[in-house]
Amino acid sequence: MEPSDVAALTAQIQELQAEIARLQAEKADWQNQLQQVQSQYQQVLPQALRELEERKQKLQISIEQLERRQERIQKEMRSTFAGASQDIAVRVQGFKDYLRGALQDLVASVEELPLLPTPPSAPVVEPEPPSPVPAKAAPLKLAAATYADQVEVIEECLEQYRTQPDYYGPAWQLRRTFEPVHEERVRRWFLEQGGRGALRSLGSRLQNILVTAAIISILRQLYDIDLRVLVLANGPERLGEWRRGLQDCLGISRADFGADGGILLFESPEALAQKADRLEREDLVPFIVMDEGDGTVPVGLLQFPLWLTFAPDPKKMRQRQAEEDEFDFKLF
Repeated sequence: MEPSDVAALTAQIQELQAEIARLQAEKADWQNQLQQVQSQYQQVLPQALRELEERKQKLQISIEQLERRQERIQKEMRSTFAGASQDIAVRVQGFKDYLRGALQDLVASVEELPLLPTPPSAPVVEPEPPSPVPAKAAPLKLAAATYADQVEVIEECLEQYRTQPDYYGPAWQLRRTFEPVHEERVRRWFLEQGGRGALRSLGSRLQNILVTAAIISILRQLYDIDLRVLVLANGPERLGEWRRGLQDCLGISRADFGADGGILLFESPEALAQKADRLEREDLVPFIVMDEGDGTVPVGLLQFPLWLTFAPDPKKMRQRQAEEDEFDFKLF
């Protein structure tokens, strides 16, 4: 082999050795980077797993809460809106009609009875025929006649709310689903109670607000912008529920609440009565709404023509009284 060939081979060997050294250095560098990545991954992975586990637990808790809420709402709907409720309402109304007729007959019979014996020397005087409308039934007829001229308007509104709900209608129009149980209470308040009286609570404040919103919507049709709604509730929390509920049901805003709006909120019946009196002097129409309480109505509010309150369920009142008695017994 010639010296020139040996020198060429030697140069190639040296080049290969240099390439091998360079590749080995790159390999060592890549291994170092891989170790760093693995180390960082091992540090980040547990933290990510912990965060995912926490999110999973929070989601599970939220799901359980929603399931309990769904069960509670379904139970409330079954107990409040089921056919049993309507059947009870029909029976109660029928019993009221029966009692009303019986009392009218009794009054008429009592009016026909002579209170003093007729003297023998005096001429026999024919008794006057009994009045066709007993005195005790007059307030009922007067109340029923209050909205007698607007029956068609009221019925049209109720039919629209129940069969064709408009969830995106104009402000002050009912925007929520309207069930027969709500319709029955609104119709009774207008056509039987003449726009003043108590309605049996539906068991929750939201359902009472829905009934009130339907009444406000109809009154708005009758009195237009002259209507002023005055809500009385015990505490700012309840007033907050009324404000949010009426906003949601009527599509109104916070600007509609306050001195310049259509709805005012009160915690004191005295302040409400003073405001209602000023509204009447200004030829406006105050409509007083009282939150569900202990079944009593402030006397100062009975002078106004339009008022609504919600009577508590006797079963709940008895249950609450039993719980209070049990608590007092434990303290003793």
